[in-house]
Amino acid sequence: MAPATPRSGKQSGHQPQRNAQQPGNPEVVDPIWLLKAAGVVLLAALFCGYLTFCLLFYQGQWQLVLHPDRSKPAPASIAGSHYETVHFGVDETGTPQLTGWWIPAEPNGRYTRETLLYLPGGDGSLADAEPKLAALHSLGINIFAFDYRGYGQSSATHPNERRMTQDAASAWQYLTASRQIPGAQVIPFGERVGAAIAANLAATQSQIPGVILDSPRTDLPKIVRDDPRTRLLPVGLLFHEDFQIASTVGSLKTAKLFLLPESAASLEMARSAAEPKVIVALPPSQANGPAYLEQIARFLDQLHPNR
Repeated sequence: MAPATPRSGKQSGHQPQRNAQQPGNPEVVDPIWLLKAAGVVLLAALFCGYLTFCLLFYQGQWQLVLHPDRSKPAPASIAGSHYETVHFGVDETGTPQLTGWWIPAEPNGRYTRETLLYLPGGDGSLADAEPKLAALHSLGINIFAFDYRGYGQSSATHPNERRMTQDAASAWQYLTASRQIPGAQVIPFGERVGAAIAANLAATQSQIPGVILDSPRTDLPKIVRDDPRTRLLPVGLLFHEDFQIASTVGSLKTAKLFLLPESAASLEMARSAAEPKVIVALPPSQANGPAYLEQIARFLDQLHPNR
């Protein structure tokens, strides 16, 4: 019997197959999809940029209608009359935020019992109103005038309609509480945007006997809409610094004197105001002149006929 053939150390049978897979074909991205994705990203970026632009306009819109100035020094006197510088309107730290001028009437003045609370127009500072204040003081009346926050010597907070309305309320509080002037002897006098603030003050303080509204602004929304920088913005939705006056005087029962330029919009607003009211149209050339002051004097006489 033949001897068995010795087996080698290697096992017989099939060799093990390798598991490595052959790489498949790379996936091809459709160029149209890439263009659509890029378009979506671009639109999202433009939309975010537009929203940012709207937010910047909303926060800074006050600069389109208010133009404060803090550079002019206070005059030494008002038409030769001395005045008292007053600091009032303290904040939570006890620091006065507002600076005003108390201009007392001459001892033999015609309206020594009355006080005009002068609310400036929103441009420049109180120093620019010196001619107006001198003319009003010549009537023989006390005047209290002040700079809103952001103007003149008042605090450096930027102005807006809400803050200016608060500042007018602080001035009223100063006159009636600190100086103990009866509310029935305080007549707000508002010029331009200050006219809306004066009307609002009269609407909130029933003691006020009358309010004088000099050249009230009714064109601010149009000015903003016509500004080239706002043409692509939804101004009607975003703009709120419009110093609205028509709705206030439309229901205000306090006596009102309108001193108006020759403007159709202003006349329409005044004619729609509630009674009692006096409407006087004067050309700009007569501002602060004798006819202007005469109309104010007549109005003051009507407020206190038995004085």
